[in-house]
Amino acid sequence: MFKKILIANRGEIALRVIRACRELGIKSVAIYSEADRDSLHVKFADESICVGPASPKESYLNIPRVISAAEVTGAEAIHPGYGFLSENATFSEICVANNITFIGASAENIRLMGNKSEAKATMKRFNVPTVPGSDGIVESADALDAIAAQTGFPLMIKASAGGGGKGMRIVRSKSELHEAYTLATNEAKSAFGNGDVYIEKFIENPRHVEIQILSDPTGHAIHLGERDCTIQRRHQKLVEESPSPILDDTLRHRRRYD
Repeated sequence: MFKKILIANRGEIALRVIRACRELGIKSVAIYSEADRDSLHVKFADESICVGPASPKESYLNIPRVISAAEVTGAEAIHPGYGFLSENATFSEICVANNITFIGASAENIRLMGNKSEAKATMKRFNVPTVPGSDGIVESADALDAIAAQTGFPLMIKASAGGGGKGMRIVRSKSELHEAYTLATNEAKSAFGNGDVYIEKFIENPRHVEIQILSDPTGHAIHLGERDCTIQRRHQKLVEESPSPILDDTLRHRRRYD
């Protein structure tokens, strides 16, 4: 069991990790930007340390400063929460190189599944059905036009390193395409330090059903059943319902074991 964990996140996400640490008798270290100095997660953690100015790129996304904060405070592990550095393969590798446990996926798994465009390519290799769209990231305006013409409207521009509903834009006509691309790219770069985006056909009125899987480094894995995340605001989940009301037992069994 760890004695001290640094939480590389802020707000409600960090508070949840702090509470879990307290229940397990583990000391918690909060990092914060200058703008978050008086935030609740800073007050509730056992220790806190400033990692930079208000811009996330210079604080929460600044890997050298986060690693330094862990070393200065003597934290044995870093919990990234979600968003920010949680799906950054380089960060996972750097933690390991500095003898700090990264509480999350390995760098290899993040590269396969953490980056959404790469995850889609991985699924295609295993013949898993995917939503039509670009093969990988969209690297130029010319490619953007060609892929949009092939995919058709409406379409969705998505941040490849995204999460939390950020870096996403619905495009319903060609006249909106380039502005939406610029907005999505800039938002992704600001939120995740990575401006790569990809395109998918936008599905009207879908059901968003997930199955959560947990595994450890020894190869043991469990699933926690499905959860229905259809109720959203600005592409951010508001309610997660489990079990999903849209699945019957026949489909639920087939999805898990076939």
